[in-house]
Amino acid sequence: MKVLVIGGNGFIGSHIVDKLLAHGHSVRVFDRQPERFRAPLQDVHYCFGDFGDKMALVEALTGVDAVFHLLSTTLPGTADLDPRSDVQDNLIGTINLLEAMRGVGLRRILFVSSGGTVYGIPETVPIPETHPLRPIGSYGIVKASIEHYLEMYRRTRGFSPIIVRASNPFGPRQAHSGVQGVISTFLRRILAGEPIEIWGDGNVVRDYFEVSDLAELCVRAGTSSREGAYNAGSGYGLSVNEIIGAIRAATDSRFEIVYKPGRLVDVPRSVLDCSRAKSDFGWECKIGFDVGLRDTWNWLNTQARPASDATPANPP
Repeated sequence: MKVLVIGGNGFIGSHIVDKLLAHGHSVRVFDRQPERFRAPLQDVHYCFGDFGDKMALVEALTGVDAVFHLLSTTLPGTADLDPRSDVQDNLIGTINLLEAMRGVGLRRILFVSSGGTVYGIPETVPIPETHPLRPIGSYGIVKASIEHYLEMYRRTRGFSPIIVRASNPFGPRQAHSGVQGVISTFLRRILAGEPIEIWGDGNVVRDYFEVSDLAELCVRAGTSSREGAYNAGSGYGLSVNEIIGAIRAATDSRFEIVYKPGRLVDVPRSVLDCSRAKSDFGWECKIGFDVGLRDTWNWLNTQARPASDATPANPP
């Protein structure tokens, strides 16, 4: 299968590209810029452009069998600051993508949604895919809206969408600018000798899993003929305070912790029921949390070393 990965040079997208290639698929990437942490891959066709550029998008869509849509211009913790841009860039942008797909006769799309935000404050934990979508922040509202439009395009325009609702993936190549991912952010601050900042009392619980496990599910799901929504996560919850304890053990580091006021956007507890993915795709997480955490720490240390001290496995 020939797959276009929109956002394929980002954190999750780059791992999906790796898995697609490993499964023998042909890959085209559409993104705004090259990968940050490694050189272009020889077997990948790269198209660079803005998600809002219709002509560039149509050109990238032509001749592929399926689209994997990973691109997002916002993050859960920041989307509320400018909901208008969140809607314009991500919701309207995705509708424009669907219309462009329709124009070239393309119907198969995988969308990576947010299992941590679309359900809102859950009625039951672990959360099944049948749980109502009741997001409480702009990020989740836009993700849920995209899911509804995908269903509309399935019913009225013959599209074949499949949705992966990812919990909290972490691992190598995650941006560590301090705004994306609790684990990446904490590890980066430790490397920089900075205190770790925690919103609230540290008892917020999330479902964390290694990004290559997410990528494997996306490839299995997106290249199948199945439709609908699938949760992706470990199925186990860890509080932020428990994450801190695991980081101390993995890094053998001392660091200061600063507790800050809690945020209204944070759901108190979110753990996903992933039994449907296991039943339909034979998928479950293969990489344990502690192993993934150590691998991420080692990768970040490799990136932080001067070129004279180390040769990164994936040089920037």
